[in-house]
Formats: sequence, C-alpha cells, structure tokens
Amino acid sequence: MIRTLCVLIAATLFASCTPRSVTTSPPIGEWTPLFNGENLDGWVVKISGYPLGENYGNTFRVDDGMIQVAYDEYGDFGRQFGSLFYHQPFSHFRLRLDYRFVNDQAAGGPTWGFRDSGIQFHSPAPETMLQAQEFPISVELNLIGNGPDGDRTTGNLCSPGSHVLIDGTPFTENCGATSRVVILGDDWATAEIEVWGNERITHSINGIIVATYDQPHFDEASPDAQRLLAAGVDASMGAGYISLQSNSHPIHFRNIEIMVLDPQDL
Repeated sequence: MIRTLCVLIAATLFASCTPRSVTTSPPIGEWTPLFNGENLDGWVVKISGYPLGENYGNTFRVDDGMIQVAYDEYGDFGRQFGSLFYHQPFSHFRLRLDYRFVNDQAAGGPTWGFRDSGIQFHSPAPETMLQAQEFPISVELNLIGNGPDGDRTTGNLCSPGSHVLIDGTPFTENCGATSRVVILGDDWATAEIEVWGNERITHSINGIIVATYDQPHFDEASPDAQRLLAAGVDASMGAGYISLQSNSHPIHFRNIEIMVLDPQDL
C-alpha cells in the first residue's frame, strides 16, 4: 500500500521515494554542471528487469571524469536496456553534453543498438517505471555513431510512448530521420537540446540545429501511457526527468551541463 501510494505521488508530483543526494536547483540563465566528474551522486539507475537503483553489471560507471556505459560484466545483453536519470525534473532548459561511442557492441544486443544511445527528457518520475519496462515514456534526442554500412545521422527525434507535432503535423514514428549530421568514427560530438516546456523543442549537434518540434504528449495507445493515465497523470508532457540511455553499445558522456530558462523569455 505504501509503495503504491508513493508511485502515484511520484507520477503526479514528481516526488521521490528513493534516497538521492540533495542538491540546490540550478540558477536561471547560468550553465550548471549536472555531473560532478567523480561519481554518480544525483543520478539513479533503472535497468530493465531490475529494481530502480540497481546498477546491474556496473553498467553506468565513472572513470577519467566521464560517465561511461559499459557491458564487460554482462553475458548476453538480451533486452536489458537502461536509463540513468538525473534526480530533479525540469521544464524550461538547455542541456548540453559531449558524447562518443567506443569499442564493440555487447554480445546479443539488437541490430539497431549498434552505436545507438540517446538523451531522454520530459519523462515521468523513474519510480513510475515497471521493473520489466525497457524505456521510460519520453522525448529523445537519438545519439547515433557512423557504421560500416554508410552514413548514419545523429540527433534524430525519437518518441518512446509519446507523440509530438512537427510543423503542425503529428509525428507518430518511434524514431525518424530528422537530422543530416554524421559523426565519424569515435569522434567526440556535442549534443544540445533547448526545451521550452511543451511549446518549442530543438535538437542541435555541434551547433547545427537538426530537429524542431512542439506539443509532446503521451501516446494513448502505449500500455505504459495507459497505466499512468489511469493513475491520473496528465498526458501533456511539459516537464519531467532527463536520462541517458544504455542500448548495448559502449558510450562515454562528459561535460553534462544545464541552463534553466525563464518561461517568460519564450
């Protein structure tokens, strides 16, 4: 009963029943680090098939000032997708980070998981995820590395459990090629999202805008969305949690920073 009540409260008020490091809210208009370069304080792991907070296989780790996603302690990857959530929700913000793909994909990872990761945002509280749930409902800047079969664009829009509007037209694909930017080899790249609640969202890679859209909202055909709607969660995605994906290919993240925006500046 207590756990159920906690989940419902977290779903509606972004409360948390999981102990996390207490941090102050970032100031408006200033770049503020979300990652201290030393440990995962302020972040919480959710890996499919495991309880919230269990970092199976030491998937998310910190080394050399980077968040590293690795699978050397896995056997077969299966479908053990993961998300590393920042503990605090945001609505109007800019987020930027550097990323690079490294090494080989984990054994048993899906074909599409080759050099694939993402920055997910506007998610409901991580406590609302089922233990077996693979991805949180979110909007996503999809991070892609180039492959042997030709150029693969990065910064594309994905929308697990959600839909958005692009130029007034519903975008109902899980992922779509909205970008034309290609990152070669293991090169570092800078990804940025600028988010004005649910009114305007842009993706940029190395300073180049690659996607613009608005009005993110729950896909009411999604079982996860239906479950949260039944609990009274608003389908409009104007705020939520940010997370980094674990999709079976090793990736590094560094220089993770946020700038909170004043809604009146839109």
